[in-house]
Amino acid sequence: MRRAIVTGGATGLGADMAAALVKAGYQVGIMDLDKRQTEATASRLGNAIPLIASVSDNDAVEAAFTAFGEAPDLLINNAGIVRIGPLHEQAVSDYTQVIETNLLGPCLCSRVAVKGMITRGSGHIINITSVNGVHPAPGVGLYAATKAALHSLTQLMSIEWGPLGIRVNSIAPGFIDAGMSKPFFEDPKVREKRSSGVPLRSLGDASDITNAVLFLDSEAAKYITGNEMVVDGGVTNSVFAHLPRE
Repeated sequence: MRRAIVTGGATGLGADMAAALVKAGYQVGIMDLDKRQTEATASRLGNAIPLIASVSDNDAVEAAFTAFGEAPDLLINNAGIVRIGPLHEQAVSDYTQVIETNLLGPCLCSRVAVKGMITRGSGHIINITSVNGVHPAPGVGLYAATKAALHSLTQLMSIEWGPLGIRVNSIAPGFIDAGMSKPFFEDPKVREKRSSGVPLRSLGDASDITNAVLFLDSEAAKYITGNEMVVDGGVTNSVFAHLPRE
């Protein structure tokens, strides 16, 4: 049985990933801050263990991995936050919270996980980035910058840890009708406008991301590392499609 830890796994896309992994036969550790929600999600999924920790608290992260037992075969660094508003109007605390959760958190979790993976000689880490890390949208503060940095960190990890038997990849979700974006897409006008701008003319859903996770962690992807899989219906490649020819 493969074992996985999903950070930010109590709600949203993290919970969807955890559920898909349990269904696929994994034992899953759900790492999140909200004790009640984390325990409720773990109980609902069945073969899951609640791990209460902030990803930016190194002592809490180490305790969570110890509670999980042996090193996971798969770590998904999914926990992330965004602060909406003009960059120059946000507080310094907004900047630091986003950096600590979105960039420092994956680094802390990965450095703990990889020590056990190195001893075993195998392991896989998937970092959840964003299309905002490819083309930043205005009004998302440092979110886009941290996701771009996380992609770079993915490449560094893959280079340093590949010789030790560890693969590292990232997944960049686009307009996904799940997780943090779901409330945004509840507005029919926003939904229609965003859908019409996607080359495939639709929003993605949670299964588009969970299927990417399952593929990357499968034997079929055993030679893929240092890669960012962009799951966006073609949005990031469609710049010229939205520019007038005349």
